[in-house]
Amino acid sequence: MAEQPGFGFMEPFALRGPFPSGAPAIFIDQVARLGQECGLISCVGRDDFGTMNIERLRQDGVDVSAIQVSADHATGSAFVRYRPDGERDFVYNIRNAACGQTQLTDDAFRLLDDARHFHVMGSSLFSFRIIHAATTALRRVKENGGTISFDPNIRKEMLDIPEMRAAMEMMLQYCDIFLPSGPELMMLTEANTEDDAVREILGLGVKEIVVKRGSRGASYYSADQTLHLPPFMAEEIDPTGAGDCFGATFVTCRLQGHMPEQSLRYANASGALAVSVRGPMEGVSTFQQLDAVIAQAVGVA
Repeated sequence: MAEQPGFGFMEPFALRGPFPSGAPAIFIDQVARLGQECGLISCVGRDDFGTMNIERLRQDGVDVSAIQVSADHATGSAFVRYRPDGERDFVYNIRNAACGQTQLTDDAFRLLDDARHFHVMGSSLFSFRIIHAATTALRRVKENGGTISFDPNIRKEMLDIPEMRAAMEMMLQYCDIFLPSGPELMMLTEANTEDDAVREILGLGVKEIVVKRGSRGASYYSADQTLHLPPFMAEEIDPTGAGDCFGATFVTCRLQGHMPEQSLRYANASGALAVSVRGPMEGVSTFQQLDAVIAQAVGVA
């Protein structure tokens, strides 16, 4: 991550890191920190970056047995620089990195057969190989009676890739919990308004929609309930990864039996903690930390 705001990477400047990252990795690390048994299917290179990611996840309680280690590909990476207006510039090494070689091994199928829930991050669906693996995995979990959550986590221009749009639309046909950020709610529909988009998506069979709105809080929609909760106050140091922490917290809460409103409140608290720390995975939190954020907000109110 660049130390100073600016535009792009066309001149030398100080960088901070490396930080373990990747949207699916941030998501699953947050799940583990909340005490939920979980695992990740992925692939890293036989290099320091790969080792750093695996050991961080293992340390936090994630089952890393289905993370392959490739001798032929480097670990995926991203360079991030914030612009003065808060937007970001990235340089990615993803498509041709080890993560692009992810496949369903025997260890992956073991995880899937034990799973009652499977999460898909849309930014992972960048190749036919990954799309096929994700489709096979979610169908297996569904057939075993499990549920699916899906976070599109994607930029609008990526939907110009036909196979990626088709994969996103297919995910909506399978998922139980849909976790878009703001405008993503509209991207995969023909709707002209947010209300119409919600109705269209729920009509596909999606059970719950959770819209992440950043500094404006979050919204929850189901067939019989609508909720809008405000954010928790936080000093924004680094918002990268906050949406992943938010989604992981909401899904984990629902799996553990929390009602939608409490799950959304915990998710908002998780996002607030995540933005207050530099590094995309450094702001993950425990329930004890989330309870403290909520209690402090109640005390202030």
